[in-house]
Amino acid sequence: MSIVPKPITDFPWRILGLLLAIAGFGTVVLYSAANGSIFPWAVNQGVRFCVFSAMALGLSRIPVSVFARYAFPAYGAVLAALVVVELIGGVAGGSQRWINLGFMQLQPSEFMKPIIVLTIARFYAMLPVGEIRGWHAIWPALVLIGFPWALVLIQPDLGTATMILAGGITVMFLAGLPLRLFIGSGLAVAALIPIAFSFLHDYQKNRVLIFLDPESDPLGAGYHISQSKIAIGSGGVWGKGFLNGTQSHLQYLPEGHTDFAFATMAEEWGLLGGTMLILAFMLLFRWGIRVSMRTQDKFARLTAAGLTTTIFFYVAINLMMVMGLAPVVGIPLPFMSYGGSSMLTVMLCVGIIMAIDRAGKKRAGMGNWH
Repeated sequence: MSIVPKPITDFPWRILGLLLAIAGFGTVVLYSAANGSIFPWAVNQGVRFCVFSAMALGLSRIPVSVFARYAFPAYGAVLAALVVVELIGGVAGGSQRWINLGFMQLQPSEFMKPIIVLTIARFYAMLPVGEIRGWHAIWPALVLIGFPWALVLIQPDLGTATMILAGGITVMFLAGLPLRLFIGSGLAVAALIPIAFSFLHDYQKNRVLIFLDPESDPLGAGYHISQSKIAIGSGGVWGKGFLNGTQSHLQYLPEGHTDFAFATMAEEWGLLGGTMLILAFMLLFRWGIRVSMRTQDKFARLTAAGLTTTIFFYVAINLMMVMGLAPVVGIPLPFMSYGGSSMLTVMLCVGIIMAIDRAGKKRAGMGNWH
């Protein structure tokens, strides 16, 4: 019999330690971005991480069957909230994304990122195995994804709409739909891009054009990407040193504490810091995929893989964005970029994956993360 009590050995120490390391590093970067001050960003980020970690641990104690049972009702509630945003939502920066609750600004589109994964996973878990290749295995999922995607797109919020679409389509792919469907859809989307481009807002068109040629307007629309590349490149291998970044401290780098936090970090910590951060995120993805592969339940398997992929999209899109490999779509880097919405979403994903991990270990009588 073990000397250490079971609740302590069952506690997800390793994954929480990993998240603490990433978030702690993010807080250090925000401290530097504020010119060596814990205010206004570092202290708020630290408090949020503690609150959302407690929330994730609370979620981890919920049986997986509860997530399955309430997936559709939660989807309906968030979809209704998106309609409310369209009718009476608050406008900021030209976008209508928030509902004013008095004590806080609620952004329902953030909740749709994990909920679309739960909903599509629930749909395919309920579908008989023999029907997975039929048309009725495809159109309901596309409708479920399409409604929130369209509502978020007209806010307009291209980044969040892309994440909702990617999360839902990923679960469809993991559910075992025919590969030819995705190849055919990909070719169709590629053919429709020129038509879709004409429907974009002017600022969104600018982002795409600047992505293709940032140097065409280096002091205007291309300023973000140009300064981000300069900051990352000037850090070299070892970086300029903590608090010694010039691009962020001299205000050359816009949004150095939010969307471009990675550029702020890379300038001071260099290639070494960037590589260590990416490796830490890879450990997080490895944990999520292992949880998915271990579970026998179809809903749990699709949910764990889908939520892990959602976090992956956050990281991949942000890194591509700050390096000039993708248009600037306003996707923050988890635990590094300042802001509560993205951290809340990522910790919701982590909490649900923890619940699946806990249920799997309970069923198999397994030890801690291995």
